[in-house]
Formats: sequence, structure tokens, C-alpha cells
Amino acid sequence: MIAVKKVLGKGSLGLAAGLLLMGASNAQAQDAVAGKAVFDANCAVCHSIDADVVGPALKDVHERRGDEWLAKFISNSQEMVQTGDKDAVAVFEKFNKVPMPAFNTSLSEGDISNVIAYIKEASAAPVAAAVEEPAAEAAPPAVAAEPAEVAFLDLPPVLLFTFALSAAIIVLMVLVVVLLFRLFIPMLGDSIYDEDFRSSFAGRVLFLLRGDATVVTGKAKDHIHSDHDFDGIQEYDNDLPPWWKALFYVTIVFAVGYMLHYHVFKTGALQTEEYEMEMQQAALLAAKNAEDPNAETNYEVLTDAAALESGKSIYTANCAACHGAEGQGTVGPNLTDEYWLHGGDVNDIFKTVKFGVPSKGMVPWQGKLTKDQMLEVSSYILSLQGTNPANAKEPQGEKM
Repeated sequence: MIAVKKVLGKGSLGLAAGLLLMGASNAQAQDAVAGKAVFDANCAVCHSIDADVVGPALKDVHERRGDEWLAKFISNSQEMVQTGDKDAVAVFEKFNKVPMPAFNTSLSEGDISNVIAYIKEASAAPVAAAVEEPAAEAAPPAVAAEPAEVAFLDLPPVLLFTFALSAAIIVLMVLVVVLLFRLFIPMLGDSIYDEDFRSSFAGRVLFLLRGDATVVTGKAKDHIHSDHDFDGIQEYDNDLPPWWKALFYVTIVFAVGYMLHYHVFKTGALQTEEYEMEMQQAALLAAKNAEDPNAETNYEVLTDAAALESGKSIYTANCAACHGAEGQGTVGPNLTDEYWLHGGDVNDIFKTVKFGVPSKGMVPWQGKLTKDQMLEVSSYILSLQGTNPANAKEPQGEKM
């Protein structure tokens, strides 16, 4: 009888210990399950287990920081930053100084503990190995056909003959000019120095070839202007260089042609018209690419109750963590006033939701939400205008 009691006693202790361990394991699993729900509702917008998003990746963060530090950081990260916690300041600086919402008012200590339990479980989960499928034999990359180089001698005979004839004519003209100068200049004798000949076209060309540059620079007369003497400085009455006068005459002709072309006959587009045409062309090109942030959209704001209710659900699940449950603004800007950072039209809001503003912590939602869902949440955001919630954030951006 005593032996049976001893056996039962030992068995009871073992059974009790087993039940306690099972209960603890089950409680921990329940904590992780509850923590996943809290994490998905409040943290998944900015955090991932394996990758940096707006905030850092959370894999094994409990091993690096400890449970107590994590609980304080989730409760009020900015309080830790302001008190100079080295790790909190480092995270804040690394991720563009985007403040993490304080959850001590919206989550209980139990909720925060459950989130930490979920992070531990998700960190310990093995990474699913990607199944490598046999790659199909890749076709050799298409090589763009380079334009074939054509040697000069391989050009058509007619073209070669034209080039040769043109070169022969130019050489012949040069030879004729040289021969004429050699024949007639000696016949002129000293008369080439007469002012009448020097001022003629042939004389200017001749003396230019002989090194006299006055045909280009003009001739200095060294005539002093009367009464043009100031502080010992005298002004000479010299001609402007011929090249300068020639360019000046060219600009006058060009100005007349420009005025007739653009302002009289209006056969050319002015800068404003060219800009508008280029913008229209750019809009047409952008409209062909739905993933281009500059593509024009013409969505109309949704006003029916079902669409707005759906938008509210999407907003609560994905946007409230950064913009507040009532749109009053926390980490993100206030969505209930008339001021906007990236435009307050439904199409502007749609683009901001779709493509995000990564530099300011706004994640892109394309790929996570459908086009209809993004339009619904954009319309719901516009419905918040003028609601004036309590503790609204100060205006940011421009008034629309």
C-alpha cells in the first residue's frame, strides 16, 4: 500500500509538472497568436520581421535589446530618445528621424508582451527555402544590330565622282586666283600702294595675304576727338573693326527675321507654346505607363456610403497607426484640415497612397491594396475634411 502511494505520489508530481509545462507552452503560443493580431493591426505598416521598411527589421531584436527595453520602446519610443537612450537614439537617427507612435495609451502591458512573444516566435521560425525550379534554357540575348561601317571607297561610283569633281573645281578656282594675282600684281607696280587700290576688295585681299590685317581690324587713324580729354586720357576717332561691324549687321538681319517669323507671321512657337506642347507630349507618354508617378489620372471622388465604409476599414487597418484613428495626425500629418503636403485632390491623394513618400516614412501601398481600395481610402480621407478631431496636429504644407 505504501509502495503504491509512493508510486502514485511520484506519478502525480510528474503528471503535474507535465501539465504545467504544457500549460506554459500553450499560454506562450496563445500569447504569440494574440501578439500577431496586435502586430498586424498596429505595427505591420512600418515594420517587417525580415526586412527594413519605415522602421527596422525585427528579427531577433529581443536578443539584441532585451524584453524590458523592447517594452519601453513600444510604449513610448520618443521618451527614450529624449532621455538619451543610446540604442533608441541610434534607431531614430538611422531611420530618418521618423518618430514611432507611442502605444502606451492604446495598448495594454499584456498586448505589448504578446507582441514581443510574437516577435520571438516569428524570429525563431525557419526561413522557408525557396524551391529551385530548373531554369529553362535561356535564349541568347538579342544583340542590337550595329550600323555597318562603310569605307569611303565603297560608296556608289556616282557619289565618288561627285566628290572628286567638287574637289577638282575648288582646287582649280584656287589655282586661278593665285595665277591672276601672280600675273597682274607685278603689272600694277607701285600703284598697288595707292589708296584707291588698297581700299578695293582685291587690294584688301592682296594685303591680307601679305600680312596686313587692317581689313579685319580696321585702320587706326590716330585722330584725337576735340574736347575728349579727361584726366590726361584722350579718345581717338578710330573705326570699329570690320569683323565687329559685320557681326552687328548680321544681328540686325537676324532680329528682323526673328520678329517676322515669331511675332508677325507667327509661323514659329514661342517658349510658352513650346513648353505646353512638350508637357502634352510628356503626359501622353506618361499615360501609357500606369506605374509612372507623373501619369495623369482622372478619378472622381467616391461618395456612396458603401465605398466610404470600405475606405474607413482600410484606413483603420493600415493608416490609423501613423495618421490617427480620426485623421488627426500622429507620426503622419493631419488629414482633417485644409493643408496638404502633396496635393489635396483625390488624384493627388491616390498617387500619394499608391507610390508613397519613402523619404518621409510614407510607404507605397501599390501591390498591397488594389486600385479600387486605394480610391476608396482616398475618398474616405477627403470625407474627413473639417471634422476637427481633438488633439489635431498643427497644419503642414499648403492650403488648398
